[in-house]
Amino acid sequence: MRRLAEQKRIVEQWRGMEKKSSEIAGLLNLAAEEADTSFTEEIHTETEKLAGLLDKLELELAFSGEYDARNAILAIHAGAGGTESQDWAEMLLRMYIRWAERRGYKAEVLDESRGEEVGIKNVTISISGEYAFGYLKSEHGVHRLVRLSPFDSDHARHTSFVLVEVMPEAEENVDVKIDSEDLKVEAFRSSGAGGQNVQKVNSAVRITHLPTGLVVTCQTERSQHQNKAIALKILYSRLLEKELEKQAEERAKLKGKRIEAGWGNQIRSYVLHPYKMVKDHRTEFETGNPDAVLDGELDDFITAYLRSIAGRQDA
Repeated sequence: MRRLAEQKRIVEQWRGMEKKSSEIAGLLNLAAEEADTSFTEEIHTETEKLAGLLDKLELELAFSGEYDARNAILAIHAGAGGTESQDWAEMLLRMYIRWAERRGYKAEVLDESRGEEVGIKNVTISISGEYAFGYLKSEHGVHRLVRLSPFDSDHARHTSFVLVEVMPEAEENVDVKIDSEDLKVEAFRSSGAGGQNVQKVNSAVRITHLPTGLVVTCQTERSQHQNKAIALKILYSRLLEKELEKQAEERAKLKGKRIEAGWGNQIRSYVLHPYKMVKDHRTEFETGNPDAVLDGELDDFITAYLRSIAGRQDA
């Protein structure tokens, strides 16, 4: 039903474009016949809107992955470096939430581990919207930040690294099947900010998938039942990701291609000092306005990446 609804949406969009282009053509003919220039601004505006929608739909046609139309789950992990890296991880979290808001997507924090002083150690968020995973798969990898440290009394230049994982949201018992006997479920006390906010009950949940050793936790909700449901949602997506990685490795072996995993080379650098630049090392696309990028203006980077992988079976 999900795929049927998606195909119906695509057909309706293209038919809507066909109708709009006919209306613009009719307006052009009318203006030409009557030598009327009053329609010029309206025609220009509508043509720009149509061109923008066409670019968007052409990009969506490049989505060849089975799960590209799905919602996305992002896991952000601070690297070595303590406060610096944890602050960078929180900056990236804000960037993705702002990007989601700009597109009208829904962003929700599923699990979060705060840093001792500032920032976050790890956070898992879900981003819901059309082709969320298709767009955000461009963000999977290591992100590097170079800046003058706000936490260093000497204001020395620091380099920080954060790993971003992007997974398609899995459909329970459809994409992945889990035997309840393969799960070890443990409850523990949620960590809080102290004082009255400290949880007095074991509402947080840790689930271990015994066959793979995967461990997921959730402590954002007050109810143990809610935390368990969210943890299972994350686990299903992690198992689906693991299966997709296995398939990619098999394809890579057949092609003689090496797969870089985990903390490999960074995919993108964000430089705030001694100059300002954000550069994607896969596409060579760059901008001199990192403030806008960190405020969620990611579409140019995402588009450049998607165009670079269009037609590739291993993307």
